[in-house]
Amino acid sequence: MKRTVPTRSCAAIAAALLACVAPAFGAQSVPRNFTDEVGRAITVPAKVNRIVSLAPNLTETVYALGLGDRVVGDTNWCDTPEAAKSKPHVGDPQNPSIEAIVALHPDLVLATTSINAVDTADSLQRLGIAVYTSDPHTVRGMLESTGHIADVIGVPQQGADLVGKLQQRLDALHARLSDRPMAHVLFVVWLDPLQSIGPSTFIADALRWASAESVVTTSQPWPRLSIEEVVRVQPDYIVFADDHEGQATKLADLRARAVWRDLDAVVRGHVVDVSQEIIRPSPGLIDVIEQLARDVHPEAFASARENSAAQANCAEGTAPCVR
Repeated sequence: MKRTVPTRSCAAIAAALLACVAPAFGAQSVPRNFTDEVGRAITVPAKVNRIVSLAPNLTETVYALGLGDRVVGDTNWCDTPEAAKSKPHVGDPQNPSIEAIVALHPDLVLATTSINAVDTADSLQRLGIAVYTSDPHTVRGMLESTGHIADVIGVPQQGADLVGKLQQRLDALHARLSDRPMAHVLFVVWLDPLQSIGPSTFIADALRWASAESVVTTSQPWPRLSIEEVVRVQPDYIVFADDHEGQATKLADLRARAVWRDLDAVVRGHVVDVSQEIIRPSPGLIDVIEQLARDVHPEAFASARENSAAQANCAEGTAPCVR
């Protein structure tokens, strides 16, 4: 005689199996909801495997998190690290190809207010593609954005570890420079015509972490200056963002220019060339801040013997004098 399992028993077995399976697989398939840094609500797949980055700083951030293999596309301007150059490009950050982005089937697109158009994010959102837009305005804001991006991708611990290490470096730099007066610098965005930065810009905030401040006090973010104004303020250092000419070439160029050659900073050789990373709100910015601090406060990083040698060379006129 064939026996049958009671209906209630089958239902109980099915329920038990579901109870065991759900914790293992259910949570991994549930989409996640976030609000990005411009207040836009987005829904991100449970697992983010395919990322398209629309800005160099965002590409660099994803690589710094150890997730470069998840970048399936970036822009023509994404050049750090070197591996980013070999990714499929979707165009320039300001006008990327929506078709090229969609063709890459991204789980997540990363954008930023500093360089990407709002229309790009809107177009992608209408197509059902999640776009997280970052909006950092300070160095600390960059650190916060890095943590947020890690959370959205689904690697919060990696984000916390990276941000923690970067913050430790900034704290160590602050401790070393805490008793040093601010170096007054002219940051040159463009030389002909002369353009600099205002005190409320991202670059000005980065300078302050290196115990340096812009000699420009206007409220304009990107003011144009006359050489007469530079003569009046007499910066301690003149700082350029690297355009591949090199520090020695820039110093030689300024020494060949009338009026410029007579500035105290030029006479002393206080011309500094920093990486283009200074304009990018990404983890590589901390490297630039540290290097700039060494350039404008060498005495804070030198041993007593090195300080003595520097003073002797200054007196002999064989090396720049440090104020």
